[in-house]
Amino acid sequence: IRTLRPADLITYSVQEELKHGSVIGNIAKDLGLEVGRLSARKARVDMEGDDKQYCGINLRSGDLLVAERIDREEHCGEKPSCVLKFDLLLENPLELHRLSLQVQDVNDNAPVFPKDITKLEITESAPKGTRYRINAAHDADIGKNSVESYILQQNPHFIFSIQTTSAGSKYGELVLGKELDREEQQEMKLLLTAVDGGSPQRSGTVVIHVIVLDANDNAPVFTEAVYTAALPENSPLKTKVITVSASDIDEGINGEVTYEFSRLSDKSRKLFSLDEKTGEISVTGDIDYEEGSKYEVFVEAKDGYGLSSEAKVIIDVRDVNDNAPVIYLKSLSNPIPENVSPGTEVGIINVQDRDSENNRQVRCSIQQNVPFKLVPSIKTYYSLVTTGQLDRELVSDYNITITATDEGSPPLSSSKTVQLSVADINDNPPVFEEQSYSAYVTENNKPGSTLCSVSARDPDWRQNGTVIYSLLPGDVNGAPVSSYLSVNGDTGVIHAVRSFDYEQFRSFKVHVMARDNGSPPLSSNVTVSVFHIGCERQLSSDTVPRQSPSPALISLLITQMLTAQELYAALTIMTPT
Repeated sequence: IRTLRPADLITYSVQEELKHGSVIGNIAKDLGLEVGRLSARKARVDMEGDDKQYCGINLRSGDLLVAERIDREEHCGEKPSCVLKFDLLLENPLELHRLSLQVQDVNDNAPVFPKDITKLEITESAPKGTRYRINAAHDADIGKNSVESYILQQNPHFIFSIQTTSAGSKYGELVLGKELDREEQQEMKLLLTAVDGGSPQRSGTVVIHVIVLDANDNAPVFTEAVYTAALPENSPLKTKVITVSASDIDEGINGEVTYEFSRLSDKSRKLFSLDEKTGEISVTGDIDYEEGSKYEVFVEAKDGYGLSSEAKVIIDVRDVNDNAPVIYLKSLSNPIPENVSPGTEVGIINVQDRDSENNRQVRCSIQQNVPFKLVPSIKTYYSLVTTGQLDRELVSDYNITITATDEGSPPLSSSKTVQLSVADINDNPPVFEEQSYSAYVTENNKPGSTLCSVSARDPDWRQNGTVIYSLLPGDVNGAPVSSYLSVNGDTGVIHAVRSFDYEQFRSFKVHVMARDNGSPPLSSNVTVSVFHIGCERQLSSDTVPRQSPSPALISLLITQMLTAQELYAALTIMTPT
């Protein structure tokens, strides 16, 4: 059953104890979404303040399913209405819907009496109509599934009646319908059965052991009908909660009062104890506000011969800031392209604190100097967004520490580190180490000989930073440049393809391109000047005068790009012997 309410609240009704996988409703239909969009938008259900996942989504059908056992009594006890609240989270864009699950009671608990045997000591002089309190049975279910009627074993002396206190609680009374005669019968055992109204019906029994004595005509009287106490959570064991007190005006054993719990839940039984003589209630278990903020127990005061009365004790647990915030990483885009725009959402954070009021108010922040920030979103959700331009060549990985601090006194905090990697984008072209290169070749050089090498670097990653070299098309004396030179694509080493003729040319220029393997690829060019030096020039005394070479002549020889060996030979010829 599904009901739509204002503010995007979707309410479903479901019975407790349904099997795993039972269908509650169809989220896609109720939100007006295509089923295929649930998976694309990463639809999921989170329960507020609970680590258990009671509901899940079938992303193929859009059905909201039972994921774990739902026990109404565990969540809501005897409250008339039981509501579990969930968050339905959708991404791209971020969207939050409130889900309300009305849990309907089923008759899965039988009535239970506080004790298997209740002992009553009744004087034989008790008049007809005398009433004796019997603790009522407790049924964890509610409504018609709780205790509906009592059946007392047929007997000649007693009938059973149900009464209601001013506080609204119920108890039973064994009413004397015919006077007792101790000489005729000293004791009797009566079976009392409590039956609930569920289908099928469940029942519980108690044996009432009646011992016939002599007179006691006053029951104990409490100083208060309802006691209240406040108790901080985490109180140590044996901490005094409150002391109840009742008095009996009878004398002797008839006026001696003892105390015992008449009705309390299994949970309360583990947390509190009662001193039967003093009436002091003390702590015997771990008091946790997040597990229970209020407890109600009932105390019975009984005199020496079985007359009794009952008082109600309400214990309010005060919250203490004992829970640090918990940070949940709900979504993360990793790695992030380095060219994303500032303001891009890369993750979703959820922060929860199990405490109450100011103790659960949380501030979330990033203290590091990183190009990211947290932007408050819906309720306790934050978006992790970029604040500046990323550059993988400067920083390739980030460890972002997120800190959450509550407003308790003293405040508690926790942190979580989110690791993000920056994905490379081909945004850097290769850069040559020199602005230009020069190569020298002698006449009649051998084909395949190395002339020089060029080198370029690209700071990008992997294929984006892999450099390939090639010659750009061009002509040398009317012939393609590739017929004179070649370049190794991997190393940048330039080789001669043929033997050069000094008489044909003395120098020429070629252009080498360095290209990376990115998509699209980036490139840059450099100029290589090739100088041809004839190694069989006639530098003899017939052509060069034998005199000390002047600085101007040496400069002239150098400008003709002679090799060191040729320059030495020329200077040797010109130097007088």
